[in-house]
Amino acid sequence: MTSAPAPTSSAPSSYFTHSAYSSLMFAHIGLMTIAWFFVLPICKPRSSIPKPALTILTAVMLSIARSHLALVTQIGFFVLNAFGLLVSIIYNGKTPDLYENNLHHKFGWFITAVVLAQIMVGVLRHGANSKDAGEALVEERHAFMPVSTDHMTGYQQLHPQSVASMHRYSHDSGHGTEPDSSRSSSLAGRGDEKDEETDRFRDHAHNFSTADLDSPTLPGTAKPSGFAFRISQLIPSQVMKLMTAFYDAVDILILIAGFVAILTGFITYGGVFRGNNIFNGLAHSVKGGIFFFYGLLTLGRWMGCFAEYGWAWNVRPPVGMVSARKAKVPSAEFVESFVIFLYGSTNVFLEHLAAWGDAWTAQDLEHVSISIMFFGGGLCGMLVESRMVRNLLNASVTRWNASRDPYPYKEQWTPPKTYSFPMNPFPSLIILLLGLMMSSHHQHSMVSTMVHKQWGTLFVGFALARAVTYILTYLAPPTSYLPSRPPSELITSFCLISGGLIFVASNKDTVAAIEGHDLNAMFIFTVTMGFTAFLMAWEIIVLAVKGWAVGGGRARFNDTPSA
Repeated sequence: MTSAPAPTSSAPSSYFTHSAYSSLMFAHIGLMTIAWFFVLPICKPRSSIPKPALTILTAVMLSIARSHLALVTQIGFFVLNAFGLLVSIIYNGKTPDLYENNLHHKFGWFITAVVLAQIMVGVLRHGANSKDAGEALVEERHAFMPVSTDHMTGYQQLHPQSVASMHRYSHDSGHGTEPDSSRSSSLAGRGDEKDEETDRFRDHAHNFSTADLDSPTLPGTAKPSGFAFRISQLIPSQVMKLMTAFYDAVDILILIAGFVAILTGFITYGGVFRGNNIFNGLAHSVKGGIFFFYGLLTLGRWMGCFAEYGWAWNVRPPVGMVSARKAKVPSAEFVESFVIFLYGSTNVFLEHLAAWGDAWTAQDLEHVSISIMFFGGGLCGMLVESRMVRNLLNASVTRWNASRDPYPYKEQWTPPKTYSFPMNPFPSLIILLLGLMMSSHHQHSMVSTMVHKQWGTLFVGFALARAVTYILTYLAPPTSYLPSRPPSELITSFCLISGGLIFVASNKDTVAAIEGHDLNAMFIFTVTMGFTAFLMAWEIIVLAVKGWAVGGGRARFNDTPSA
């Protein structure tokens, strides 16, 4: 077995080997990493949060969690991104173009324009939301008739017992609050709380008493003003809806776009994927990127994301708690099976793309067989998740209910508890088989074989950990709307994230660069493991920030008891 030839002087030079003005390149990489890896995820966590009519602070999460800090963090992200672009412009002006017509430059300008447009839409939405909140506040205030403190004092002097009986607290049951009863026993230990509530009542009454009752505008209901508000007044409602749809679409896609931008940046910096090698590099990048994001979503499911769909290892909430549309969303296992099916059905026609017109090799047939396995396994997984198929399979048994059993409503006809929660082994089985195949897949060099074995073994680890999850849920199916957080899912997400990244790095050009710089496969493995652990910690922090923003900027420690 021969190894790939090391780069020679005739090989195209790259920015990695170009040492001039390297400080500018490192500054560009650092600024973009801070902007896209640290600041952007804080802006973008999504959540299905209702919009309170009177709370402008929660109308606009860091971005979709409706936090008032969203616009600030978005502008901070854009400033960092702009400085990174400025540094790259200076660097490109001082160095030759070592990767002509590369995608990174074009894509970077494109997503910068998209982010700028989203910030502008966010400013206009902020102005429009200010208008809506102001109108709702006016309606809230006009629902009550303000009374001056002089009138209140006069009424209290004429009806002291009536006023005393009205001062009943929400936590008071009403027993023992009559004038002749012993109030000291029912209010014992509540003196401080009573004084605090009385002070709030007096302050509230004082605010109303200082208002001019003949004025059409009550205190605190002044019309919102500002440039953004005035511009939003000129935009038709239909156009604003389209702009809002654009804003939400960018929220969904911007993190994927950031991954593409960072990946194309590494490709341009390393000078790889040139010529016909673009097909090999593209295949590894796309497939590995899918597993990478699959791991991020799996970790999100463990933390409680998508609980409204029943994807967070919890009981799916019924219609009424969630919308009818969310209640009809298929299970996570069905979506996993569909993605596997889609990959297999489309990739059959792409395996020979790099050698189009040439004879098929044994390796091409191996890859096509893997695609067929994905096609069949994904189809089986979707059939297992189908309720209609389940009912058809039960038809031969359920017909006994009407024809033979005189007691058709007894407990033996109750569906098993396992029916309430999907446990589908096909997605993990397909990935298990893929990992075993890649672990023994013949490559052109020892380093390439070892790198493929690394991500193949990690995929096997994912499948085994998911099997543990299904065993746990089979023995004790979830009974709560809260995420059950099986610990084995942390292992599945780690294996998917790290395996996906090593999958991306197992392309021919990257392996040749590793060998050309006297590195080995363990270098890729150790760097990826460290980065994966850090990335998972950062994702947990980001989603914790989302929970903080959902709670209105307050940490909640008493909602759920700790073990």
